[in-house]
Amino acid sequence: MGTTDSSRAGDDRSASRRAGGARSAPGPAAPPSGLLDLLSVAAVVLNADGQVVFWSPKAEELFGYTAAEALGRYAAPLMVHEEHRDAVIKLFAEVMEFGTDWAGAFPIRRKDGSTRMVEFRNMRLLDDLGDTYVLGLAADQAAVERVERDAALAMRLVSQSPIGLAILDADLRYVAVNPALERITGQSAADRLGRPVGEVLTYLDTDPEARLRRVLETGESVVERNIVCRPPNDPDHDHAWSVSYYRLEDSAGRVLGLAYSVIDVTERHRAAAEATRARQRLALIAKASASVGTTLDLVTTACELADVVVPVLADVAAVDVLDSALAGRIAPHEGPARFRALAVSAAHATEAVRAADPPGGLATYDSDRLITQCVRTRQPVLLPHTTRQDLGRIARHSEAASRLAAAGVHSYLAVPLVARGEVLGALDLKRTRNPAPFDDDDAFLAWELAARAAVCIDNARGYQAQRHAALTLQRSLLPEPPSHVPGLEVACRYQPAGATSEIGGDWYDAIPLQDDKTALVVGDVMGSGITAAASMGQLRSAARAFAELALPPAEALRHLDHLTEGVEQTITTCIYCVYDPGLGQCEICLAGHLPPALMRPGQTARLLDLPTGAPLGVGGVPFEATTIPFRPGDELVLYTDGLVETRSESIDARLDALLDALAATRGHDLEETCDRILKILRPPGGDDDVALLIARAQP
Repeated sequence: MGTTDSSRAGDDRSASRRAGGARSAPGPAAPPSGLLDLLSVAAVVLNADGQVVFWSPKAEELFGYTAAEALGRYAAPLMVHEEHRDAVIKLFAEVMEFGTDWAGAFPIRRKDGSTRMVEFRNMRLLDDLGDTYVLGLAADQAAVERVERDAALAMRLVSQSPIGLAILDADLRYVAVNPALERITGQSAADRLGRPVGEVLTYLDTDPEARLRRVLETGESVVERNIVCRPPNDPDHDHAWSVSYYRLEDSAGRVLGLAYSVIDVTERHRAAAEATRARQRLALIAKASASVGTTLDLVTTACELADVVVPVLADVAAVDVLDSALAGRIAPHEGPARFRALAVSAAHATEAVRAADPPGGLATYDSDRLITQCVRTRQPVLLPHTTRQDLGRIARHSEAASRLAAAGVHSYLAVPLVARGEVLGALDLKRTRNPAPFDDDDAFLAWELAARAAVCIDNARGYQAQRHAALTLQRSLLPEPPSHVPGLEVACRYQPAGATSEIGGDWYDAIPLQDDKTALVVGDVMGSGITAAASMGQLRSAARAFAELALPPAEALRHLDHLTEGVEQTITTCIYCVYDPGLGQCEICLAGHLPPALMRPGQTARLLDLPTGAPLGVGGVPFEATTIPFRPGDELVLYTDGLVETRSESIDARLDALLDALAATRGHDLEETCDRILKILRPPGGDDDVALLIARAQP
């Protein structure tokens, strides 16, 4: 319809409202929707005699007659074929007589003589003078059927589509919702219709109303935007949707509102998330294999395990080992369990760390505690959602339980540390900020990590026990420094290696002899562990025996060399000295050992240039002794290679460092000198053990 028709229609509607007694002034006329234009509805009004009294422009398009050609003429002969006229006249009479509407399709004759099927809606009209008329609304049947077909198809697609669809008006209030959207979101149409979108989509993290408002204002569609949320029908799990927003306009460009579609892609999202989790699990296992058990230190190994699971698997992790396992005892099968806390790691500062037992301390857990059940049953303990009562069974006491609650611990998992059939302890995991609860996959991953780490912890435990035994044996075999040696002040030190396997081969000795002489011995049995310590004990005892026989150094080393044939650890370096205060000299003999350092008053420290000799155990190589003056104030420094050998520096550089350290300690007390030299050259945790002996001649 054109502008004129629209104005006329508006005037007619206003008149009708006035005739009906409308009390309020009418609002502005709404613009045309475009649907009538799409159908090309023609309007024709006939008087009681069947003559055309009104003829619309659309009627001209439909029937082919102009208004001038149609007005005043009888409609039946004008628009109907002769064979249909009687039926048309009868229908016209019924409408005029009874006032009943008639609707249906009828073939009409156009001006050019062609026939067209037309949909009619006929109704009787009455004016204010009491005269009657018939209004006929007509549209091409093919156009009507096309619109009906499109509408039916659209309705069927909307109602049966697996895609959720919603239509909003210009105020972003819900106008229509299809069943798929009800099913996807768990919200019925009744809960949405008439309500603004901001009141309905409260479970989204973002502000949907602002985004929809931009689409409505700009007309720029948003296509396939992925969002993850927890809808009302499943608040405990994440759902993924692909959402698109479109502005709705009629054929004239008038904004009608907005539509959005929702495609549920949760399964695809979960599959992708599971694939990501699988890759993360494999990466975590690979990382644990490379980073857990890098040393044979028990605490370090436990810390590596706790650190590797945070934050990928847990927000807080603790490693606790049974005290009985550390002591080599069988754990009791009932009653409380006693643990030694080795490590605690957290992804962020939290009260859950304060609730954990401090590393290094002992803690007793009652039999009803979950960690006790874990080690007793040798099975994981999984609590996806913890309650206040559960926290009381996780924590050792009520104060710790309160701290766990304050930290927001909502999920708990404990897995046993089992190695070689023995339960060593447990890996304790908690989640605070990570919203996902622990599940069976997490339990399986934690079990795998704990199994791998338990072997490393067991190795560290075994080496620690071996280290303790070797160190105990080593220290028990080393002599106490003599309280008084004629003409000498002596200070000695033994420092074990950082690694368990490196303990056991070095020794020192200061042996009083007849005639106020003193034998000074430092040796290094190649090898490590208890066997090396035992071999060292045999050689030290033999050296003391040969010293008691007043054998000169070269002769004593020859006998020791012969003795090594019956000792398992056969290669040993040794320096053997005999100091005679009466002559003011020292006789020195080396068996493959590093040269001693000599400091004289007023002179720089230097290494003695002596025949090196062959290590004990080589056999058949003679030993050559050298005698040097050794008078009051002189200092002789004997040491093993652990003091000066490193992997990063040359031996010459390290020997120079020894001389520099001696110069820096000149004139100090010998006990202090020993400590400072060890601190400078050999910090704790070195790769080899060290024996150090310093002798200073006295007046």
